[in-house]
Amino acid sequence: MNINSASEIQFIYILDNAVLAWGLVACGLAQISKLLFELIFNKRWRPAVLIETGGMPSSHSALVTGTAAGVGLQIGFNDPLFALASTIAFIVMYDASGIRRSAGLTAARVNQISKSNSNESNFENTLKESLGHTKIEVLVGSLLGPSVALPGILFIGSPLHLLQIIGLVSV
Repeated sequence: MNINSASEIQFIYILDNAVLAWGLVACGLAQISKLLFELIFNKRWRPAVLIETGGMPSSHSALVTGTAAGVGLQIGFNDPLFALASTIAFIVMYDASGIRRSAGLTAARVNQISKSNSNESNFENTLKESLGHTKIEVLVGSLLGPSVALPGILFIGSPLHLLQIIGLVSV
């Protein structure tokens, strides 16, 4: 495939963003690993965990730390954009282990109270309890992100670079 039109060239800029691509790969691997954790620790095959929030590891933490590490690698760890990316990563991780976790624990308590006060055996209006993460889930996600993103950026590069290597795109 030869890339010529203006819209194709604009799309190529996205494919050439290794930081974004590898941050998303880290996020995806974290999300897929939740299925394995569910299978190993709970002995259940439950694909629904792939689209749920919460659980081991935190995919949001993997995304933001992988992206921040990639920004630092590409433009420098002393650059203000790395500082911004790191700050956003800390906010996301704090939110996941603090505010969202507390909301999930509160939802569990409200559900428990509602069930004990309800005469019905089938309670339909339960609140979602798996909202946030424990600190260890956030920690594992935050280590997974750079562990995936940095080698990906260094050794493989952007999706565009990979497509060029295998001969699917010539720019």
